[in-house]
Amino acid sequence: MDPVVIPILVAAIVVVFLVAATVRIVPQARRYNIERFGRYRRTLQPGLNFVLPVADRVNTKLDVREQVYSSDPKPVITEDNLVVNIDTVLYYQITDPRAAAYEVADYLHAIDQLTVTTLRNVIGSMDLEGTLTSREEINARLRAVLDEATGKWGIRVNRVEIKAIDPPNTIKEAMEKQMRAERDKRAAILHAEGERQAKILTAEGTKQKDILEAQGTQQAMILRADGESKAVELVFQAVHRNNADAKVLAYKYLETLPHLAQSDNNTFWVIPGELTEAIRTVTGAFGDRSAGTALPPAAQREDATDADASDKDHVGAPEVEANSTLALDAVAAADEAAKQAAVAVSDAKAGAEAAGETRLPGRPPASGT
Repeated sequence: MDPVVIPILVAAIVVVFLVAATVRIVPQARRYNIERFGRYRRTLQPGLNFVLPVADRVNTKLDVREQVYSSDPKPVITEDNLVVNIDTVLYYQITDPRAAAYEVADYLHAIDQLTVTTLRNVIGSMDLEGTLTSREEINARLRAVLDEATGKWGIRVNRVEIKAIDPPNTIKEAMEKQMRAERDKRAAILHAEGERQAKILTAEGTKQKDILEAQGTQQAMILRADGESKAVELVFQAVHRNNADAKVLAYKYLETLPHLAQSDNNTFWVIPGELTEAIRTVTGAFGDRSAGTALPPAAQREDATDADASDKDHVGAPEVEANSTLALDAVAAADEAAKQAAVAVSDAKAGAEAAGETRLPGRPPASGT
């Protein structure tokens, strides 16, 4: 080999080594701590940096982005002497690479131990129920303590969250029973409220129904009474306009008797006290009409003369009175009226016997017609 080439190769290797030892390229969000002869010199920023070869060296490479650290479950005793296991999640960021590298040996371990200690101090002053319901308060107190302690380490704690709180199994069972009892209680209350509302609504509906039915019945009775009143008034006016006498009224009275016991709800019937007077009036009406058909006195005299002549001609014949036919007509009319009244009474009695017992107030029951 040519003696001149060897020195050139050695010089080239030395130059490459010096360049490699001098140039440092730092990625984004990274920080390099440089020591010169074992002493901190400076912190390299992202980009192209130059250092003295052999004299300067990179001690630590740190990531300045926000990072997450999840610790293992740690046992903590509450104020009511219950042991619970608590998991925490820590969000932190390196703000001073020099302090993070030289102020604490292992900042993650230091933060973890500080978190456990603070948790024991905070939760030791709370009972189990307060621990389960006061997570925000515990997080705030943890963050305040960690910020104060890690500030000199060049680390900022952005957020501390309790991931899980695990009480003992016996406590879990008791809590489940309590929750089940609370749910059953709420369900019973809701069911009772529902039944109460249903009963109230049903009662209000029944009330409205009864009111409407009563109003309808009232209006119907008023209209019916008004109609009957107008009908009676019209009949009364017609009777007085036609100047009906007592004979016609007595006959209509007898004509109404069969309708007294036609109702299904009648258990007894009453014969009015005016029945005898009505029969007498009808009988008198027929008697007057028969008397009204008698012959005048002159005709009676002529008939009497003729009768005397015939009597002379027919001696021994039976003697017949002049008004015998009229008397028979009056008796027949009275008998007919009595029969009609008896039929009316029999019909009323039959209707009453069909509905129940038959009684006449103030007198013993009739034996027949």
